[in-house]
Amino acid sequence: MPSLPTYAALSGLLLAAACQRAAYPTTAAMVPAPPVVTGVSRELAEFRKQTISRVAYDLSLTVPASKADPVRAEEVVSFQLRDNRNPVQLDFKGQASQLRSLTINGQPAALDHRQEHLVLPAAALRVGHNVVHIDLDAGDLSLNRNPDYLYTLLVPDRARTVVPVFDQPNLKATITLSLTVPAAWQAVANGPLHDSLRTEGQTTYHFLPSDSISTYLFSFAAGRFTRVAKPVNGRPMSFLHRETDSTKIRLSMPVIFRLHGEALAFLENYTGLPYPFQKFDFTAIPDFQYGGMEHVGNIDYKASSLFLDEGATKDQLLARQNLIGHETAHMWFGDLVTMQWFNDVWMKEVFANFMADKMNPEASAGPAQLLKFVTDHYPAAYAVDRTAGANPIRQPLENLQDAGSLYGNIIYHKAPIMMRQLERLMGEKPFQDGIREYLQKYAHGNATWPDLIAILDAHTPADLVAWNQVWVNQPGRPVFDYELQSATNQLVIRQHAEDGSDRLWPQQFEVTAMYPGGPKELTVNMTQREVRVALPAGQAAPSYVLLNAQGLGYGVFPVAPAAADHLASLADPVARASTYIALYENMLAGRGLAPRPLLDRYLAQTAHETNDLNIKLLTTQLSDIFWKFLPPAERVALAPAMEKALWQAMQTQPRPGEQKLYFKAYQNIALTPEAQKRLYQIWLSQRAPGLVKLTEDDYTSLALAMAVRDYAAPQPILNQQLARITNVDRRQRLQFMMPALSPDVATRDAFFAALKDEKNREKEAWVTAALGYLHHPLRQATSEQYLPESLDLLAEIQLTGDIFFPASWLQSTLGYYQSPAAARVVREFLAAHPTPGYNPQLRAKLLQAADDLFRAEKLAM
Repeated sequence: MPSLPTYAALSGLLLAAACQRAAYPTTAAMVPAPPVVTGVSRELAEFRKQTISRVAYDLSLTVPASKADPVRAEEVVSFQLRDNRNPVQLDFKGQASQLRSLTINGQPAALDHRQEHLVLPAAALRVGHNVVHIDLDAGDLSLNRNPDYLYTLLVPDRARTVVPVFDQPNLKATITLSLTVPAAWQAVANGPLHDSLRTEGQTTYHFLPSDSISTYLFSFAAGRFTRVAKPVNGRPMSFLHRETDSTKIRLSMPVIFRLHGEALAFLENYTGLPYPFQKFDFTAIPDFQYGGMEHVGNIDYKASSLFLDEGATKDQLLARQNLIGHETAHMWFGDLVTMQWFNDVWMKEVFANFMADKMNPEASAGPAQLLKFVTDHYPAAYAVDRTAGANPIRQPLENLQDAGSLYGNIIYHKAPIMMRQLERLMGEKPFQDGIREYLQKYAHGNATWPDLIAILDAHTPADLVAWNQVWVNQPGRPVFDYELQSATNQLVIRQHAEDGSDRLWPQQFEVTAMYPGGPKELTVNMTQREVRVALPAGQAAPSYVLLNAQGLGYGVFPVAPAAADHLASLADPVARASTYIALYENMLAGRGLAPRPLLDRYLAQTAHETNDLNIKLLTTQLSDIFWKFLPPAERVALAPAMEKALWQAMQTQPRPGEQKLYFKAYQNIALTPEAQKRLYQIWLSQRAPGLVKLTEDDYTSLALAMAVRDYAAPQPILNQQLARITNVDRRQRLQFMMPALSPDVATRDAFFAALKDEKNREKEAWVTAALGYLHHPLRQATSEQYLPESLDLLAEIQLTGDIFFPASWLQSTLGYYQSPAAARVVREFLAAHPTPGYNPQLRAKLLQAADDLFRAEKLAM
């Protein structure tokens, strides 16, 4: 029999018990276990963070050759548990029937799946190390299965749709993946490849454990891809793609690798930290839902954003560079240091955009970089911040199932504007020092926006707390007015909140005073509601002043009539861009020129604007005014003059890229039989005008433009275009879209009805592109009937679609309506779905998407 313990041994046992009580708090000290509810509640996430640590997943997946057959999964979840007196909830948004067996710490356990959770009984758990074995059929919702490839996209809470996980960003884990796929398939994952084993009809890829990452970053892609491996600056990189166009491959492949190398070098230098993960690979996915996704070890991109040919415009080249810079920056901002909770998801996005804007090697920096920043961010931010559905940069979030609705133009575009103002307030060096301290302190962990503000606050005498309140925690923008006081030789600038509230946006911007002898630029530090700026002494009053001349101020700035009437006299392209933006915002606000007078000035300016970024901005605004804010009869009357001006502007441009931008604008407007015949002949002969270079995608776009106009060609245009396309992915895309452009109303009706089945919405990029044609202004007489059901589907789309799908669904549906009947449908839906009750973020998305429609009621009279 065992001997009784000695006094010394008994003392040791008592001490150990005391230490265990200290390490594992009593029930009284523990937060009560949260209830089992759908989604991932913040209460559950905080409870698990206190009780669970050292998580690891070992996952084996077998992907069958047939998409109809399930993906078999064997999963091992291991974790440390501080207290075993409560059940542990693993998140699994699947069906109970998918779960086959469960073993906890070596013992079989009953399957308890409810409210999107696999609940592990407390009796089977122990303090310390736990190992859970789960055999199941993996969920398909986020595996993006196609006949010959698949890929994961799990942000923000979609890892739980595949297998059971702790799906919250602050429970980071290593993931060891084994992937069995059809024999000819390639595969890539977060971790480095250990080995591969080929058997009859199958290949199994064994990957080494990943770095410690959040579950939304778990990633793999497999399928019939081409692999390209190349070292860049001594770092091996591997690239999977499905592109078949030899010209695109030849022109793009060296640039894609080079830009990744340049982005890594910049970020290592700026942050003072070497690349923090084991490997750096990337994959190009056809019709990927986003521009890119920053998976650790394997970034995913939309293929069309990377592969460009000789017809690419400068804007497309810069967009590719910005995209690569954005996703590479995420390796530090989001992947290395991750938000504690998705209410701070904007932090990773703002820094990714902010760093991408700083890199910009193709724009060389200087004025071109500033112009790119202004044209990219300000119109997009204003498109939301001017609306009744405007949201702050930092938003509350109680359940991760609603996290997708936090994404949008505010975090991607207003936040970088805010961050640039913050850098200007602090100074570039103190700001960079603060960022470096933040990354070093929270590396491989999690942090909040207040954590960062606390660090930055120590690097500046400015009051960042008050500054943060209006810029980050509240929506909206200021409206500016000014007065020239000749008696005191001063410029008086005033600001007020657009929504009538008593708020002040501290910021700096430039003002240019126009004198006969030349312009004088002044910097305004707008820290008060009214600021007086001394004008240069010894000169007469300026002819006029141009507020926000460098475009970095945020708000609605008035435009002097002399500037609006003489746009071509503004030599600085940034000043022109800022003026275009201000004119458009004032038109929408009813403070400046009405739509038709503004369009006339823009049309005259097409004869003079030669900067590619400004051409894109100018023609986008021209098109929006034409289709959204002019009555249909006025559009028809104006079309010949617009077509003539745009064609002439195209012909006078000296470079192919600028010519192509004007040609695209001409294609967008074309209403007269003459213009449509010209476009048809270009498409039929495949001979582009002038210096314009048109690709296969461009000819498909031309064919779609002809089809939506019901152009009477001898043979159906879309069928002919389909026969021209050799790439299987692009063929499938056009085939999907064709019913939405059919001249037969019943066919279009059937297409819309099919979208009610979520399986027909899997290719979200295809769906939103098709909806844009289904609801084109020329088709709205028959498509307006779809609006009520489109809005009814919104909640389901939010639950089943990816993060940008609800907003893109709404924008593609409502974007070009201007009728009172359409506005009435939206208002009736809002009245029938009040908050509380209806998802407030979805309601806000609807108000954002309907803003132009509501304004058109007044402006398009």
